[in-house]
Amino acid sequence: MDLYILRHAIAGDSESFNGPDSERPLTKDGAKKMKHIAEELKKLKLRFDIILTSPFLRAKETAAIVAKEFHCENVLKFSSHLKVGGNPAALINEINTTYKKFDNIVLVGHEPYLSALISMLISGKKDLSITMKKGGICKLSTASLVYGRCATLEWLMAPAQVLKEN
Repeated sequence: MDLYILRHAIAGDSESFNGPDSERPLTKDGAKKMKHIAEELKKLKLRFDIILTSPFLRAKETAAIVAKEFHCENVLKFSSHLKVGGNPAALINEINTTYKKFDNIVLVGHEPYLSALISMLISGKKDLSITMKKGGICKLSTASLVYGRCATLEWLMAPAQVLKEN
């Protein structure tokens, strides 16, 4: 199984946003940059069987941009386990029960949750120092997904690297 872990794109400032954090949207520039990132990722010939996203608006918008670029809007699903404060062990259980037939899964969410998840899957601990920039993506591969050391980090790219690659 290949897991692609994607941090949501640039969102509005949480300090100045007048509403619940879960409804904070991407900025216009954030959405535009994410579209360019998705276009460049498509050039890498990646294939996604399912896209699981946090139900928070900025993550949903990021996932929708990727789904549209890859023509896979029909495989976009929401997981409450990917939201801010979500349960990563429950997420792994959800993937292993509900989505076990899929080989290429995208997880769209937030920091510091995603870095801790990556750390857990590659080292068995949550405290590796990993930087996931907004719009950054990594690829993990695993033969058997468990909440613990089970995966290999294939690559990790900041948005600037994705945009320079092609």
